[in-house]
Amino acid sequence: MLNVNCHLHTPYSFSAFEDIDDALNRAVKEGVKVVGINDFYTNKGFKEWKVGCDKRKLIPLFGIEFISLNQDDQIAGLRVNDPANPGRTYISGKGFAYPFNLPEPFASQLSAVEEESNKQVAAMCVKFNEFLKRIDAGFTLDLAWIKKELTHGSLRERHLARAVRMKLFEHCKDDLVKTDLLLKELFGGKSIKSELTDIASLENEIRANLLKIGGEAYVPEHPDAFLPLQSVCDIIIAAGGIPTYPFLADNEKGEYTDFENNLERVAKQLTERGFHSVEFITTRNDVNLLEKYAGYLHEKGFVVTFGSEHNTPQMEPIVLFARHNKPLTERLKQINFEGACVIAAHQHLVSQGLEGYIDSSGYADRTKRKDFIELGESLIKSV
Repeated sequence: MLNVNCHLHTPYSFSAFEDIDDALNRAVKEGVKVVGINDFYTNKGFKEWKVGCDKRKLIPLFGIEFISLNQDDQIAGLRVNDPANPGRTYISGKGFAYPFNLPEPFASQLSAVEEESNKQVAAMCVKFNEFLKRIDAGFTLDLAWIKKELTHGSLRERHLARAVRMKLFEHCKDDLVKTDLLLKELFGGKSIKSELTDIASLENEIRANLLKIGGEAYVPEHPDAFLPLQSVCDIIIAAGGIPTYPFLADNEKGEYTDFENNLERVAKQLTERGFHSVEFITTRNDVNLLEKYAGYLHEKGFVVTFGSEHNTPQMEPIVLFARHNKPLTERLKQINFEGACVIAAHQHLVSQGLEGYIDSSGYADRTKRKDFIELGESLIKSV
């Protein structure tokens, strides 16, 4: 069974990886054969991903992640796959045609959402600098420097957290006592929980204390930052992709969101909403509950894939595992492999101008999934 990871973020949004070469070199070292790029709102990494995969004899899958808003769910107070924001719904597009081509008016819609997202983070930077001056921190953030040195175009909260950590250490000249005291001041008197040498945890603390709701630099997202769920699906379909629902699934207490807490119901509702593909970020979930959900959805005809994201500062293996470092079962590996085969077959066909697993209306004939698995497997194993 080949190792597969269908959801990886790169520095074209935010990532634990230094660059795309770093991600793909790690995939080779760990024996992961099929790798899916899945950055927020952008396809800018696609060419580099394709060239890098070809060079290393890896199979590239092409995806983009979006954040949408379902107003009916929001009004009903229904938590979908964002545990803190009712109605907010993460959506992935999988198996895009390569080279990527998005016609109008969809291209302008996507650009506008990405621009709005960047504007919100830029406003956070302004607010952050006002706070730093107010407490006489001794340093400020340079947005132009952050864009040039830390990003590939997309500006995320995590870039600000990283910049704060870097400028803080630079200002304190590696004096750990001074750094600790200044962090405590930044956090409103709260002591830091992370070790100063644990960069990933420290950046996560900075983000949680200063950039989230209640933080000194928090700026609420503008409604224009979220397209309606159907509009996101229309963009994905127009570019040749497969709309894919990312399950949040169980938390540490075995709890699910309002939308996901009944497996039979959520499978039916996702089908009614036009989804024939789902995915899980396996490190979030208990391996037994993951097998229950993924297995049921696979039996119902969904394309099911797994990924690791890597969209935080924490570097983890690319080989997939479940919560508490539990290895995936053979059944889960088979389900993931078959899902990757469908996506590989779909993008192969749509890249030639042919109809893939879903048609131009977003409909999928699930009885043909086996044919796509066979085609995809032949494509994957021919490399």
